[in-house]
Order: sequence, then structure tokens, then C-alpha cells
Amino acid sequence: MKSIKILVLFLALNLISNCKNTSNNSEATSSIITFTEKDGKFTTEQKELIQQVVLESEKEIRTLLPTLPDSIQVSLEIVDWNLDVVGGVTGRTETNSPPVVFIQISKNYPGGVAAATHKALKHTIFHEFHHLYRGWAIRDNKFGPGIPIAAINEGLAVVFSEEYTSAMEADSPPEDEIAEQWVTEIMALPKNADYQQWMFQHPDGRQSIGYRTGNYLIRKAMTRSRKSVLELSELSPDEIFQLAGH
Repeated sequence: MKSIKILVLFLALNLISNCKNTSNNSEATSSIITFTEKDGKFTTEQKELIQQVVLESEKEIRTLLPTLPDSIQVSLEIVDWNLDVVGGVTGRTETNSPPVVFIQISKNYPGGVAAATHKALKHTIFHEFHHLYRGWAIRDNKFGPGIPIAAINEGLAVVFSEEYTSAMEADSPPEDEIAEQWVTEIMALPKNADYQQWMFQHPDGRQSIGYRTGNYLIRKAMTRSRKSVLELSELSPDEIFQLAGH
């Protein structure tokens, strides 16, 4: 069994605590967990809770996505952002060596860091680890540019997380008629269309168009093809669009 390494990085104190094995399970888990204490300090209880959620999530994910990288760094920080619509937790993925999943937990979420961890950390870990498996990262992604590609890859991660953890209202698809209109809009966009505008905040007031449309497309492809999200995760964006009827 690969040993589980928990590396706790105290930036404020410039101290490092070495890794230790925390499980007798024979499943391979090798997350390196770091706590960046720049804008807020995690308590001992919060760290223990976070470590438990991350490591247990990773074990579960590896049974579903067995070709994940052997070693993954999960770097967590406390922020004062308003993340209520995503349960107080957000993240991003970078394919470094080892690859890094950056997680931000809002201290302003109702109930604080612990409440946000209980609500959405597992959901976010599943989402971001799917990106690693899929090869969809902030840098060095293997699919190229374009909102249609982003919608499919984010949609896969959203549905994967929803299927095995819980759903977030912010990622919920609109009604079918509206969703089809959004699909038409997205497919007509140039490759250099504004990512922030179409994936996060559109000038017309719509939010998370790419994520919500991606969720709709993946669900539609699953229904039409009778394939699971795991099976769809092996296909190209074009193949998934075709399975969804586009």
C-alpha cells in the first residue's frame, strides 16, 4: 500500500510537519494536504476534519477513477469570499508535478469553516479530482480552448460530483427549452469567447451558463445513450455532444 502523506504547511510560522500513515485500508491514497495560513488560521479541529474528508474522498474516488495520478497535493486556504451558492467551498486544479488542487473555504459561510467543510468539501474534491482524471486543468489541459469544450468538461465534473456526493443549486440546469437555447448560443461562440462571461457571470445577469448547460448536456447524453457519467468521461466533447443530440 502507498503510505498516506499528510504534509501540513504553516506559512505564517514557516514550519512543516512530516507525513504519517493514517489508514490501514489497502486502497492507494497519497494526498499531500497543505494548509496555507495567509488570510486565516485553521484550528486543530478544522484541520483534522478537513484531512478526514479529503482522504476518505480520495479513497472513494480512486475506486471510481483508478488512473488518477499517484500523488496529488491538496492545498487549502481560508478566504473571506461570499461562496454561499457553492456551500462555502470552491477550487481549481493545476497539472504540476505533483498535480495540485487548490481549495478555498470561506470563513463567512454560515457556521464558518467547519460548516462549509461538512457541506461542500467532499463535493468540491470529487469535482476537482475528476478534472485531474479528465485532463482538464487551468494550465496544460488536453482539450484546447472554447466554451463548448469547457461546458462538457465542467458538466462531467459537476455530474460526477452530484452522482456520488450531492448537488449544488448553482450548477443546476435551467428548464429544457431555455437550456436548448443556451446550447445553441454556446455552440455558435468563437473559440476565443470570454471564459469568465460564459462560465461565471454574463453581462445580461445570467450566472454559470457553461456549468449549468454542461450539466444539462451530460444528463441528456446519459439518458439518450444509457451510459453512466464514468462511461461518458472516456469520450471526447464532440462524441458527448452527439450523444446529447447535437
